[in-house]
Amino acid sequence: MDLIQACILGIIEGITEFLPISSTGHLMLASRSMGIAQTEFVKSFEIAIQSGAILAVVILYWKTLSKGIDIWKKILTAFLPTAVIGVLLYKVIKTFFLSSSSVVLWSLFLGGVALILFEIFHGERQGSSEELVSITYPQALIIGFFQSIAIIPGVSRAAATIVGGLALGLKRKTIVEFSFLLAIPTMCAATALDLAKSAKSFRTDQFLVLGVGFIVSFLVALLAIKFLLVFIKKHTFIPFGIYRILIAAAFWLRMG
Repeated sequence: MDLIQACILGIIEGITEFLPISSTGHLMLASRSMGIAQTEFVKSFEIAIQSGAILAVVILYWKTLSKGIDIWKKILTAFLPTAVIGVLLYKVIKTFFLSSSSVVLWSLFLGGVALILFEIFHGERQGSSEELVSITYPQALIIGFFQSIAIIPGVSRAAATIVGGLALGLKRKTIVEFSFLLAIPTMCAATALDLAKSAKSFRTDQFLVLGVGFIVSFLVALLAIKFLLVFIKKHTFIPFGIYRILIAAAFWLRMG
């Protein structure tokens, strides 16, 4: 992987991390499209640069995160299911899930169908608070179980958590912002776990490639977060569901 490819993947990560379209799935498909071999470093790169996008959340939501311990307790409560499953299934995730284009495409397609159907039949609950403090601990834990489904590449961590929150009756803005914050421990832990196991085998020049991808994803994510917050004020997630189906179909045709 060269620096230009790292920049391209960083842009893709920054755009897709917080949209319900699966950043991991897009990174895997983009890597294959550019002919980048799925080495251990590339797999680690695709995990680690997601922390660049997460840094954007920390910067934009610093005031919210510094208000008190309660919001952190709820974030960590929601993080628990993914933490347990991630540690137990680390080898399966990296050796099987992160190597299968078929898993990604089916996840994108079926996730797109599910997102469209959910939006068609889901009714917004009136009178719910838009404040993050309105999320209860049981709700946070349930959202966490929804997030854990996203260990399957192509499912989309954002889509899983948002659908889970909406199903619980949370306001759209509330669950989208909680999804942003939940990404902080989730992706930092995933990156730390992977680098602890893999970084010792990286060459010096590969750390430069990783750093470039991290910085680019951070800068692009700043814009993507602001876009999504404006988008959800007037739109549902159906366009993202349609996009998921189309991108999966396009790659199936290409592979066929």
